[in-house]
Amino acid sequence: MSVEPSTPEVLWQPTPESVGATRIAAFAASVERRRGLSFGSPPDYDTLWRWSLEHLDQFWAEVAEWSGVLPGVPDDEVLTDRSMPGAVWFPGRTVNYAEQALRHATDQRPALIATAEDGDPVEISWATLRGQVGAFAATLRELGVQPGDRVAGYLPNVPEAVVAFLGTASIGAVWSSCAPDFGTRAVLDRFAQIEPSVLVAVDGYRFNGKDYDRRDVVAELRAALPTVRATIAVPRLRDDLPDGALAWADAVAGVCEPEFAALPVDHPLWIVYSSGTTGLPKGIVHGHGGVVLEQHKNLGLHLDVGPGDRFFWYASTAWIMWNLATSALLVGATVVVHDGAPAYPQLDAQFALAARTGITYLGTSAGYLTACEKAGLRPGEDHDLSALRTIGSTGSPLPAAAFRWVYDAVKPDVLLGSLSGGTDVATGFIGSSPLLPVTAGELQRPMLGVAAASRDEEGRPVVGELGELVVTEPMPTMPLYFWNDPDGSRYREAYFEPWPGVWRHGDWLEITERGTCLITGRSDSTLNRGGVRMGTADIYAAVESIPAVLDCVVLGVEQPDGGYWMPLFVQLAPGESLTDELVATLRAAIREQASPRHVPDEIIEVPAVPHTRTGKRLEVPLKRLFQGVDPAKALNVGAVDDAAAVEHYVRLAQERRQA
Repeated sequence: MSVEPSTPEVLWQPTPESVGATRIAAFAASVERRRGLSFGSPPDYDTLWRWSLEHLDQFWAEVAEWSGVLPGVPDDEVLTDRSMPGAVWFPGRTVNYAEQALRHATDQRPALIATAEDGDPVEISWATLRGQVGAFAATLRELGVQPGDRVAGYLPNVPEAVVAFLGTASIGAVWSSCAPDFGTRAVLDRFAQIEPSVLVAVDGYRFNGKDYDRRDVVAELRAALPTVRATIAVPRLRDDLPDGALAWADAVAGVCEPEFAALPVDHPLWIVYSSGTTGLPKGIVHGHGGVVLEQHKNLGLHLDVGPGDRFFWYASTAWIMWNLATSALLVGATVVVHDGAPAYPQLDAQFALAARTGITYLGTSAGYLTACEKAGLRPGEDHDLSALRTIGSTGSPLPAAAFRWVYDAVKPDVLLGSLSGGTDVATGFIGSSPLLPVTAGELQRPMLGVAAASRDEEGRPVVGELGELVVTEPMPTMPLYFWNDPDGSRYREAYFEPWPGVWRHGDWLEITERGTCLITGRSDSTLNRGGVRMGTADIYAAVESIPAVLDCVVLGVEQPDGGYWMPLFVQLAPGESLTDELVATLRAAIREQASPRHVPDEIIEVPAVPHTRTGKRLEVPLKRLFQGVDPAKALNVGAVDDAAAVEHYVRLAQERRQA
């Protein structure tokens, strides 16, 4: 059923002056001159989008030219194989992400502005960043790190993470990171797969005004990762070093000019993780060239970010938005990095940060904006947001009420863009454009070069009704491959079933008759709290370590008002009861072994956990029950191992809706 309002509520409109000042208009004009085309005056986004799909090779040749990354590439040498998976982009060309990110080193504006809960903002110049990256890369070479080796970071969002990543990329080694709020098991489930040569680790972190010592976790990681031949220790809370570790100060001493390896476009850049219901998290590998080109399109054209901008996105190093925020260096923007909680010391912390540092693009989560709206905050009256031009929201659907709140309580002339993408592609599918109006509760359009569509259960395209988000043409940042997936079977299973050659992402999408989009949440069981995705398998591993629990199922239920309800249902062993002590034990196990961001909102005792006849938990059908879907449509009782158990969840869902 469509949730589109009968009359769209337009909250912001571009003007001829605002359009004329955008980078996407300049890009369109460049394409018109070079190709003899016309996209209208001012340029019409839908016409430009259709051209980008109908002439995909020309579009990406123009992005490569316009950005200066790969100028002069003939159209027939851009996309030589359109297979999905397996598309071949710019064969024979070389790109180094770090070289591209540091090419603005002559700029007098800062490259980074570092902020934290316990200190004042610190500016880091382009020259300083470039010198530290060169020194760190030299240290890696001295440690014997070769192209293709992995460097793992157990770090918060601090400048050291940016330096370590860029230094790793500069020599062609492969970066991967986890946030220090992840417990030992969750980190090892990721890092043990990729067998890192070097571990860059912090001793602790601060969150909500409290210090968290992680020295014990770091010691456990070092002991459990036999391939790590060097640990580089980043001080956050203390000055003492783990035994045999190299101090960060020594790793970046002797600032020097970086040497950039000439790397094929498809050389691995980083490994990020997407989790499922079973098995280890999937290690997704993206390439240098694809990420560089995609982020010039995403950040430069859609988000309209470039030199002179101060770009911020609240993110941890476990969320792909950290990678995106760091990528703003590619377009010459100053990146504001923040180590701390999203709402400390007060809920308006991110707006206070914007005022304090002159942020022009404030990126955050839908959950944060919704919390501010429900609390009745008025940041536009409390803070100087004169520099703020754009607000980006992602992580979950942004409800219409939060849209209205931004224009009423934050700034009436700001461009609010709700974005939807994924770790899987390190970018967006549906996003914003400064060429288009903003309507309450809606995403503006599919992004340039993205053949996004909605399909029903039979695989037929649908408009005006909810379907599965699919992509029918290749994107440069579709994964090169999954780590430890030699035959590609896990990759194909994750995205190209049940429709071979068509990317099925796992989100519910409605495309309206006007072309705007509504994302209503995950169509699969991935837990997506505040944009940080975690597989249910991580939660089950922690819960099932408790002998009192016989079976369990966890759900991530998107709410109509933008909220997110995450219940854990537990079937207890005979003789056990759900005491306050057991609840505390379960919460602690999830917090310590998986993630404190994914501690359930409620723990509910149930008589049984239903499964399919092949033994899989009914996560998606149960989730749909709690989203109000008719039980007859939510699940097929005939395919369930215990139909009586389902009735209990049907009653719980009804009681919750009536409460």
